[in-house]
Amino acid sequence: MSRSTAAVRPPRKIGAPARWLLGKIGGGIFVLWAVATAIFFGIRMIPGDPAQAIMGGPGSQASAEALAAARAEYGLDQPLVIQYFGQLRRLATGDLGTSYSLKTPVSDVLGELLPPTLILAGLALLVAWAMALGLGILSTRSGVLGSAVASGLEIVSAAVPHFWLASVLIMVFSSMLGWLPPVSTNSPAGLVLPVITLALPLAGFLGQVMRDTMDQAQRSPFALSARARGESEVGVLLRHSLRHAALPGIALSGWALGSLLSGAVVVESIFARPGLGRALLSAVTIRDIPLVTGVALVSAAAYVVIMALSDLAERLVDPRIGTP
Repeated sequence: MSRSTAAVRPPRKIGAPARWLLGKIGGGIFVLWAVATAIFFGIRMIPGDPAQAIMGGPGSQASAEALAAARAEYGLDQPLVIQYFGQLRRLATGDLGTSYSLKTPVSDVLGELLPPTLILAGLALLVAWAMALGLGILSTRSGVLGSAVASGLEIVSAAVPHFWLASVLIMVFSSMLGWLPPVSTNSPAGLVLPVITLALPLAGFLGQVMRDTMDQAQRSPFALSARARGESEVGVLLRHSLRHAALPGIALSGWALGSLLSGAVVVESIFARPGLGRALLSAVTIRDIPLVTGVALVSAAAYVVIMALSDLAERLVDPRIGTP
């Protein structure tokens, strides 16, 4: 090949998987920046002085000189714009700062609190999926009455607030029956009530979405073809309908994780369970800016990762979408 021919060779195009990956990375960076910006300006709108949190809270009775020294040490006496870009620069290097209230690096706090929250959210998501699939199968296999019962259960469970459901579960299974502990412990029994509290409302919403898709799949041409080939109703349900019914649930997995993380704020507080939600509530109350920012960014990063994985899973389950 001549040099002139090589010079005019068109540049190689980026493949579809690379474009998909670059798009997810770019979108993730934008989400993290937006979250960091919203937290930075939002928490400063809360009445109060962050220097009070640094000195131990409003009850510390710190002197004006001590508060001024704390502001100077943490850069809180600088203009807001300089504080903002300084925080972005630190976050870009992976420096989450030090918690005002705990006097501990935020990364260490997150490393301690993240696993309990992920375990709680992961178990709740699995239980919600199982409940939603059970309601979907009940509605399609039990006739008109079963469909009406399943639909009613989905509507009621989706509308139940976490705090009310947690209170009822504690009253019934802890106070009246004595089967389960009212607070979350290290034992498996201590996880049952928090997991059910998070999973039940999510299961109602997922069940509503998946039931319609399952009904359509049961009446679709490929289901009729499978029955014509001698496939049993159970085989059509397991091999065809469930896969199509799972697609909207997979697509909503990122939203489901966000819902579980937001619900964890209430659930972890009610059941006295250590985790990101309980730490976030306390940090917002005392204006612990580094800890609030760290928890929000970790939650946003988890949301971005789950969204990417759910998109990939959706493409693998449905060949019509195509793999990246």
